Amino acid sequence: MTMSARPAPEAAEPLLKVEGLVKHFPIVKGLLRRQAGAVRAVDGLSFDVRAGETLGVVGESGCGKSTMGRLITRLLEPTAGRIEFEGKDITHLNVAGMRPMRRDVQMIFQDPYSSLNPRHTVGTIVGAPFRLQGIAPEGGVKREVQRLLELVGLNPEHYNRYPHEFSGGQRQRIGIARALALKPRLVVADEPVSALDVSIQAQVVNLLDDLQEELGLTYVIIAHDLSVIRHVSDRIAVMYLGKIVELADRASLYETPMHPYTKALLSAVPVPDPGRRTKRERILLTGDVPSPISPPAGCRFHTRCWKATEVCGTDEPPLLTLRTGHQVACHHPENAPETPEPVTEGAGAE
Repeated sequence: MTMSARPAPEAAEPLLKVEGLVKHFPIVKGLLRRQAGAVRAVDGLSFDVRAGETLGVVGESGCGKSTMGRLITRLLEPTAGRIEFEGKDITHLNVAGMRPMRRDVQMIFQDPYSSLNPRHTVGTIVGAPFRLQGIAPEGGVKREVQRLLELVGLNPEHYNRYPHEFSGGQRQRIGIARALALKPRLVVADEPVSALDVSIQAQVVNLLDDLQEELGLTYVIIAHDLSVIRHVSDRIAVMYLGKIVELADRASLYETPMHPYTKALLSAVPVPDPGRRTKRERILLTGDVPSPISPPAGCRFHTRCWKATEVCGTDEPPLLTLRTGHQVACHHPENAPETPEPVTEGAGAE
């Protein structure tokens, strides 16, 4: 797996802008199906994504990463907040309103075994976006599908084969080809390599990187593997229990993490150097992740944080920013070179 060497995109109007995004799943009980509570899967996210960049999103299982991905692609209806794509509010567009937007916003799903219909051939699967959008590509659908298969590293002659005839990595390539069929501007990849063997993960990650350079794509890549995120991202957002606790460019986050949760995650990343003499400090978090049904008051991480004080249990820390663009939501940030100032709601790091 090679480190991406492309320069970070220059500051510009964001392609995607998210402000105060919320998604609560109601919990109903009894014969009358009355709401007894809610799972607060996403509870107030604000960030933006600029054209041509890759935003990585990391966090433990259950932190709301995948829900966030389905919200910004409008596969789920938000409870509150605002989503803008190219300056247009798409937060509550209906199916008909979203249809033309589907050409520009696509998703790669986590499980290549369940995201492909086993009854359809590869040609039918990859060609489905053209039929749904009523588009007739130049040269015909078959020729375009075969071109897409070749683009993602598959044999064009596989057009008439079925998904069960392919390996996991090949199935994920089919999913990538389907996502690229309509030449989207934004691709949301929900843990695109977590279901694959390690040797295949590197191939798929490098493929995504090559496709970004060749096609000018913008990515939001969701993962729990910090090693994968480090290789593909320009900026990285760290989520915990439905909120972003830290957002920074790749170098800043890995070299000077400011949130204790980020520091704990990074300490768990294996170092592939058996001859390394100095051991990195391993931070073991105590306790379990609190329930998203009733998250703790104040900072949501304070029940597991070794730096927590009284204020952490009563006051929720706002997302703050430094002049360097590093954002952090913590009362006691580490490695802070200056006094942080509140960030404008919904703004991204410059």
